[in-house]
Amino acid sequence: MSPAAALNFADWLALNQLCADYASAVDSGDWDLWPGFFTEDCVYRLQPRENHERGLPLATLSFTSKCMLRDRVYGIRETLFHDPYYQRHVVGSPVIRRVDADGTIHAESNYAVFRTKLSQPSTVFNVGRYLDTVVRTAEGLKFSQRLCIYDTELVPNSIIYPI
Repeated sequence: MSPAAALNFADWLALNQLCADYASAVDSGDWDLWPGFFTEDCVYRLQPRENHERGLPLATLSFTSKCMLRDRVYGIRETLFHDPYYQRHVVGSPVIRRVDADGTIHAESNYAVFRTKLSQPSTVFNVGRYLDTVVRTAEGLKFSQRLCIYDTELVPNSIIYPI
C-alpha cells in the first residue's frame, strides 16, 4: 500500500488546502495569520540543504514554539527595518511520505518564492522543499513541524518574512 493510500480523500484535500492557505497567508502580508497554521509546540526551521543533509543544526531561522512565531511577527511589524517587498509562493502539491498510526501525516512539497521590491522586476528569492509533519487538532490540520530546506547556500541580504 502506498503512503497516500492511508489518507482518505477528505484528509488529502484538507492537507492540500492547509498548504495553499499557508502560502496565501504569508503572501498577503497579514502576519497575524502565520502562527495559526501551527501547533503550540511546533518547530519551524529555515535551513540550507547542505546543513540539513549533513545533520548539522545551523539554520537561518529556527523557532520551537508558536510563541516564538508570534515574537517573529512582532519583529516583522515593530523592530525590523528593511526595504519593503512582496513575495509570492508557488508550491507543488504535497507528496505523502508516511502516515503514522495516530494519523500524523509526513509530507514533502517543492516551493519557489519570488520577491518583488517596489519599482523593480520580480526575482527568484528562495527555492527548496518543505518537509512537513501535520497533525489533527480540534481546529483542523496544523503543522507540528515545517522544515523549509532551501537549495542554495546563499541567501540574498536577509530573510525577513516567513518562507
